Amino acid sequence: MTQVKKVDQKVKTTLQNTVKYQILTYCFFNGIHINDSDLNLLAELAICDNVEVPKFCKILTDKNIFKSLQSARNAITKAQKRALVDKESSNKKRIFLNKEINVQSEGIVLLDFKILGQGDES
Repeated sequence: MTQVKKVDQKVKTTLQNTVKYQILTYCFFNGIHINDSDLNLLAELAICDNVEVPKFCKILTDKNIFKSLQSARNAITKAQKRALVDKESSNKKRIFLNKEINVQSEGIVLLDFKILGQGDES
């Protein structure tokens, strides 16, 4: 009989870090590689939710996530191509985090992941 080794870890952190963890977990299990600035972009978008692109680019530059509005816009386009960001279908001026990522970003968030890692059993 195989013995399961359980790791139980409790961490209290900020909402921003909780959002980042959810995004990183999604990206990890879906084979999507992102860098720190992309992660910060996605976390800000999860918190702002459904925001106009020019306004969001300004937020990203004001928070020094990107140095220019154009680099912020380019990163948004890259995230769209990776299906991490969606645009509103009606006017294409508002963006939001892909709903499949299922990020909880309001109030007090308790993450309860259950992940079973199995070795190759040949």
